[in-house]
Amino acid sequence: MDYREAGVDVEAGRAFVDKIRGMVDGTRRPEVLGALGGFGGCFELPSGYQRPVLVSGTDGVGTKLKLAQALDRHNTVGIDLVAMCVNDVLTIGAEPLFFLDYLATGKLAPEQLAQVVEGVASGCKTSGCSLLGGETAEMPGFYAPGEYDLAGFCVGIVEKAQMLDGSKVQVGDRIIGLASSGVHSNGFSLVRKIMADAKREAKEAGRAAGYSWAEKPPGLNGQSLGEVLLTPTQLYVKPVLAALKSDLEIRGMAHVTGGGLPENLPRCLAEGQAIRLNAQSWPVLPVFEWLRSAGEVALPDMFNTFNMGIGFAVMVPANQVEAGRSLFEQEGIAAYEIGEVVAGNGELWGLPTE
Repeated sequence: MDYREAGVDVEAGRAFVDKIRGMVDGTRRPEVLGALGGFGGCFELPSGYQRPVLVSGTDGVGTKLKLAQALDRHNTVGIDLVAMCVNDVLTIGAEPLFFLDYLATGKLAPEQLAQVVEGVASGCKTSGCSLLGGETAEMPGFYAPGEYDLAGFCVGIVEKAQMLDGSKVQVGDRIIGLASSGVHSNGFSLVRKIMADAKREAKEAGRAAGYSWAEKPPGLNGQSLGEVLLTPTQLYVKPVLAALKSDLEIRGMAHVTGGGLPENLPRCLAEGQAIRLNAQSWPVLPVFEWLRSAGEVALPDMFNTFNMGIGFAVMVPANQVEAGRSLFEQEGIAAYEIGEVVAGNGELWGLPTE
């Protein structure tokens, strides 16, 4: 007996690394030392910093992977993986430097997993960070055929005096919300339950199967549910870094992930502050309207689960709102004034109720 008979193909693993080498090289920054394949990735700190602080973040894609695997479409979830990490470190004011991924599967399928890495490399290039390395683990019997899991790790850098930690936010500041590209990578357990319950109810009623990923409900611009739901998480790095280098005074930022606006907006406040939201100030994307209707989900639960169309938030002085909105829209991101910072104890007021 050998390792291949046990389910692990070492030669296939080596061939896979060779297959993705060009993708990785395409993300290379000048600070990268060495090449792919070493025991560790080496990165020289950029020059020009007086008191550099490294900012790290790690995350995964969650059960959105189930949808990618069901549709056999794998070139977008790698973008999700990068976005979930780089958008987080960005909230501190940090520029992402490098990224590492961990990809685990039951049996190595080179074409499938090369698509995944293609997405990771694309996300890194868009964010200006290097894909410094990673790990591919083949674990027979641990994952079902065709299944894989993803995790990622990002490191960024910021000048210590320019860190955003809540201390610069002031009562009276306004909140600019940056549009999301869709559901991003949170709430997919609820999405999948809505689909599963619809199929179960249809079966119990003796009807044809409920919703399918290929269905094209009205209002989704002719796209299928699968296409809309697999839209990758918006990468905010380039527009936000451009804003940080401009005359705009950014005092705080938040990445809207699990828990939606109620959980994430208050995370960037100082003590004694709260947020008053104007929930009618931005357009809710059609996919959220469909999910709410199809699953009969209460509106407060929608806001506590999904981003509802706002994927990132920036706090600025009241007199800079229009300049901020204009800057982000010039960078290709729709921006809305969605609320203000008020006195309080970390609350978020103004959420819609049924």
